Amino acid sequence: MKFNVTTETPANIKTGCVILGVYERRILSSAAAQFDQATDGMLKKILKNGDMDGSSGQTLILHHPAGAKCDRVLLVGCGKADKFNSRGYQQAVLCAAQAVNASGASDAVSYLAVLEVPERTIYQKVRTLVEGACSAAYTPDALKSKKDNPVQPIRRLTVAVDAQDMASARKALVDGEAIARGVELARTLGDLPGNICTPSYLAKAARELGRSSDKLKVSVMDEASMEKLGMGSLLSVARGSRQPAKLITLKYNGGKTGEKPFILVGKGVTFDSGGISIKPGAAMDEMKYDMCGAASVLGTLKACIAMKIPLNVVGIIPTTENLPDGNASKPGDIVTSMSGQTIEILNTDAEGRLILCDALTYCERFKPAVVIDIATLTGACVIALGSHAAGLLSNDDKLADELLEAGEAAGDRAWHLPLWEDYQQQLKSNFADMANIGGREAGTITAACFLARFTEKFRWAHLDIAGVAWKGGDEKGATGRPVSLLTQFLLDRSAS
Repeated sequence: MKFNVTTETPANIKTGCVILGVYERRILSSAAAQFDQATDGMLKKILKNGDMDGSSGQTLILHHPAGAKCDRVLLVGCGKADKFNSRGYQQAVLCAAQAVNASGASDAVSYLAVLEVPERTIYQKVRTLVEGACSAAYTPDALKSKKDNPVQPIRRLTVAVDAQDMASARKALVDGEAIARGVELARTLGDLPGNICTPSYLAKAARELGRSSDKLKVSVMDEASMEKLGMGSLLSVARGSRQPAKLITLKYNGGKTGEKPFILVGKGVTFDSGGISIKPGAAMDEMKYDMCGAASVLGTLKACIAMKIPLNVVGIIPTTENLPDGNASKPGDIVTSMSGQTIEILNTDAEGRLILCDALTYCERFKPAVVIDIATLTGACVIALGSHAAGLLSNDDKLADELLEAGEAAGDRAWHLPLWEDYQQQLKSNFADMANIGGREAGTITAACFLARFTEKFRWAHLDIAGVAWKGGDEKGATGRPVSLLTQFLLDRSAS
């Protein structure tokens, strides 16, 4: 999809579809009012007949409007004008994108970015529009012999803005498309089945990304090298799989030489059966999404390359399968992590923290400014926060606040949970330095408490994305979250 900006009025622009906002109780937005005046009150007549009232999520397509140069006009419901906010705007953008893609139009001009949205700049509104358009055009049917959609999505989207906003809008187009392509990469990898997207496949994808830019250097560590480093915790998870584990490192050198890097650590369990502590069979196919943390790291680095973010960023991806086997780890086994701390494995399905802890210790050699790990870590986070927000825990409140702000700005929200010392006692083991689970209570927090024991030498935050990384049911598929949040965080840091 190609993107452009314009200052042309809605009735005077020649296009396959003009997209206009309508508020609840049939109130036209300013751009819709302009269009209505040029078409002799066409929109008011249609609305008066009860075809739509402007409720949030409603859409209505009208064909060949007399007095206008477009082939179609798409009306998008925005809800009540006095309650229209960033979430309402995001929903309007997505509904519009879905409707115009199904319309048969090859191009469209959107006037949604000129809607008034409290505390949202034109840059943010245009970027949201671009990201939403790309998201709606994504289809997870690459492996189907017959594709799902007989109607092709639009090939070109033009965003209408006021003349004084052209420079900001153009910047938003570039950034929005870069982030959208990063999200798309994360979704594509997440949606691949476990028999294709193995640890070796993730390593191949990382190397392909590395070839796209001379600023990105990629290295892949094999099991023998990890064993030499003492990564006994990570390797314990791989013991039940015939697919060799990998530790992927991506170094993006966008900042000055010697500047401390921002490190992103992504959990890459390409299929998680639970191991010997095997999961129930229902929806186990969705455990191919247990590598979405890794996918988000690759997606974020793809966006960094496209935007030429002036920071040094390191991506670290510990990746393996977690399967039952005669050689697999057993409940009660004790392993030694790279840090030298010993871990009693009480549940082999709490494997994400076992691979992350060694990766976090590995981060120390880079002397990082910040480390953020991203993981589909706990079902408890899904229970606590649902599919709306990622869980956020950190050993640095300022870092946590920065991530929360980035999530709000990007429309990719997180929620800050406590990381109090009180919870650490739940990880007590009679036989090792710690257990890998802390019981039923506060499962998301105790998982982060476990990881915190390996992060004492740097500023660290943990994003539990178990509830937001993919959707189930009829909409099953990866979401690409939290690529937008992470990229916004890095953009904010590069501007500070």
